Amino acid sequence: MSQTVDPNLDLVISRVIKAPRSSVWNAWTTASSFEQWWIPAPAKCRVVEMNLRPGGALITEMSENGGDFVPHLSGCFLALDNLERIVFTNSLVGGWRPAEQPFMTAIITLQDHSSGTGYRAHVMHKNGSDRNTHEEMGFFDGWGTVVEQLASLVERQPT
Repeated sequence: MSQTVDPNLDLVISRVIKAPRSSVWNAWTTASSFEQWWIPAPAKCRVVEMNLRPGGALITEMSENGGDFVPHLSGCFLALDNLERIVFTNSLVGGWRPAEQPFMTAIITLQDHSSGTGYRAHVMHKNGSDRNTHEEMGFFDGWGTVVEQLASLVERQPT
């Protein structure tokens, strides 16, 4: 699995979260916690399916301005290494089935840090056009916001 960043194809965001890795991991792997931070507020997230195994589905919906929930992400987990790494893609859906419109694969890594957890999201795209589109869609604002929401959620929890 590639951890090398290709600046022509990849986008990366990282930060230190002042909470234990187990808290960050649980916020990623518990649907009720995931719903609290996965989409930039004030939009709401609903987890439709979160099957935590390679080949398992990750399906979310979103609601903006109190409206109906609409599709947000339909993907597939590729790897889950307890407390260390989550890899998912929207290039496949649950059961390894090819997706209609593949766009990205994300590698989320968690590492011990003297102040808590080193968090890194490495998002890979199949071509420069998709990478640039994702950046223009607001990757850094959007993913930065959700990482901040994740940090706020886990940093206020008792350790």
